[in-house]
Amino acid sequence: MANSILITSIEGHSGKSLIALGVIDALSRATARVGVFRPITRSGDGTDDVLDMLLSRTEIGLDAAQCIGVSYAELHADPDAALGRILQRYHAVEAQCDAVVILGSDYTDVASPAELGVNARIAANLGAPVLLVLGGRDTAGHGERLGVSEARTPAQLGQLARLGAAELAQERAVLSAIVVNRADAGQRDEISAAVSAAVGEPPVDGPVPVWVVPDDPTLVAPSVRGVLRALDGRLIRGDEALLDREVLDVVIAGMSMVNVLPRLIESSVVVVPADREDVLLATLLAQAAGTFPSIAAIVLNGPFALPEPIERLLDGLGPRVPIIAADHGTYETTVRIMNAPGRLSVDAPHRVGRALALFEQQVDVPALIARLGVARSDVVTPLMFQYALFDRARAERRRIVLPEGTDDRVLRAAGAVLKGGIADLVILGDETAIRARARELGVDLDAAQIIAPTDPELVARFAEEYARLRSHKGVTLAQAADTVTDVSYFGTLMVHLGLADGMVSGAAHTTAHTIRPAFEIIKTRPGVSVVSSVFLMALADRVLVYGDCAVIPDPTSEQLADIAISSAATATAFGIDPRVAMLSYSTGDSGSGAEVEKVRLATELVRERAPGLLVEGPIQYDAAADAAVARAKLPGSSVAGRATVFVFPDLNTGNNTYKAVQRSAGAVAMGPVLQGLNKPINDLSRGALVEDIVNTIAITAIQAQHGSAS
Repeated sequence: MANSILITSIEGHSGKSLIALGVIDALSRATARVGVFRPITRSGDGTDDVLDMLLSRTEIGLDAAQCIGVSYAELHADPDAALGRILQRYHAVEAQCDAVVILGSDYTDVASPAELGVNARIAANLGAPVLLVLGGRDTAGHGERLGVSEARTPAQLGQLARLGAAELAQERAVLSAIVVNRADAGQRDEISAAVSAAVGEPPVDGPVPVWVVPDDPTLVAPSVRGVLRALDGRLIRGDEALLDREVLDVVIAGMSMVNVLPRLIESSVVVVPADREDVLLATLLAQAAGTFPSIAAIVLNGPFALPEPIERLLDGLGPRVPIIAADHGTYETTVRIMNAPGRLSVDAPHRVGRALALFEQQVDVPALIARLGVARSDVVTPLMFQYALFDRARAERRRIVLPEGTDDRVLRAAGAVLKGGIADLVILGDETAIRARARELGVDLDAAQIIAPTDPELVARFAEEYARLRSHKGVTLAQAADTVTDVSYFGTLMVHLGLADGMVSGAAHTTAHTIRPAFEIIKTRPGVSVVSSVFLMALADRVLVYGDCAVIPDPTSEQLADIAISSAATATAFGIDPRVAMLSYSTGDSGSGAEVEKVRLATELVRERAPGLLVEGPIQYDAAADAAVARAKLPGSSVAGRATVFVFPDLNTGNNTYKAVQRSAGAVAMGPVLQGLNKPINDLSRGALVEDIVNTIAITAIQAQHGSAS
């Protein structure tokens, strides 16, 4: 039987989907088989956007249709039959899971008191304890409109908790924990005390834990894309990358430009009559000047086309702020914007990441997992490994430099890293331009240090050091001063001189451009002859280390031994017990040839240089990975069938194998992770996603914790 918890609230718009997301995230750290179930859905066609978003954070592979109980219509038609169907469908999901998060109804159909009773009855029949979510803001009567909800007082929240606990008790549902969501951050202690006092202490299990999550308006605000849809509008100008920015207010610009400009608000949508070209141009100039608040979008309302000279002027200006055309009048345009939905979704990964970071900062995740009684699994999924990476990085934060401050992916990743407390960051580039672009993207970089690679004081210091290091190559101080303004050299010298602990680059530069300065400046660790790389291959149930798949084309026996020892050290740094397989087309003494002998000699060198390391070679991949094959080909081996570190005989084999496993087995490949350097420098693919960059920053921070690159 799976452990389960039902998350419900007393009213709508409490933000319980954010809490459910955080609970799934917490459970996924302990077990791979986390499921989601929706007893009642407001959709009659079997679709559910919230369910889709929650399932996207699990790895068990359940289809959304499997995870839905009944619709409101089915519930009304025959409540008893509906409850029976909910039980039947829940148990089908439960049978496939170790833990199930059950998300209560949305309060879009029946009156609040009756609906809480329905959720409580479901919880009691499913045997699921309840996590009660209380809304910290009063949204009654107007939902999530922009700027109209007020913070509830501790006394009001205590009264809500008392009512909710009584309703649950009446239906014999067990209250396990309470989360007050979107609360006034200035009254967290008072709110916690008031809610705890209101529910008292149950006869068993001790006091009900109360966690308070402060309000983050960006999590419930609509995006510019959401406003565009709500208006049935047309994007006529602007950067599509800015459509994901949150909208926090509305400014009606139906006045002269001298009166509009002082009324601009940060992250607002400015509604401009389509025949007021002067106001449109003044608003655009205010954005370009950088001396006014950064708005999210401009909406031109009314059935008026822009005159041809204005169109031509806009073509020349090339505004980045989205400009939306909508044919409605001012009142209807404003109402549609105010009612544009703002919710977590699969299409907004940056918002999901921000929600998860907020949950983790405010909720005692280990206590929550312990309260649910979920045992930690021996299986390690990609998601579990990613969480472990972040936890390791947070445990001893390091300072990482990102040279590519002009790349939007890097800025988004930087925002996620800072929000999650994964590392401290230095970003290279023009501070004014980077912070302006971050505001446009809705990314908070306040905690980042931004340094221009032309900073005179640092350039002089770096040039002197680089000239000293490369004097044997005839590099003069003047040549060095020119070289160190290159962002890769500048970032590498920051690491070399201790101004940063590691560097991540390559999203906009070639591998050679990223790592050449490291070879010249950072250099290899003592006892290591070559810089090599590994990929951390997160399979469905475990994580393997593959090396070398990116750097050395045809390593010698000595270099293979270096790669093996470095790869084992990298594995240890990331919590992987190293059992090294030196791969070849032959296992043991079954074959011969120059390539086999190269691997055999490398294995002997590893045993000499690292006598405590478990290593086997030469060995074929199947014998290294499959226990049944290992028993036949190499019985009694401590590595065969259980290898965690796979060392390939050459780059051709390694690169093709990691890509084959990545594509065919659905593995998540993290890397390449450079190893053998005195300090960690890591390269990104130029096609890297934001998540890839975040992972690489975490990996680099962990390497830095170990004093040097592995």
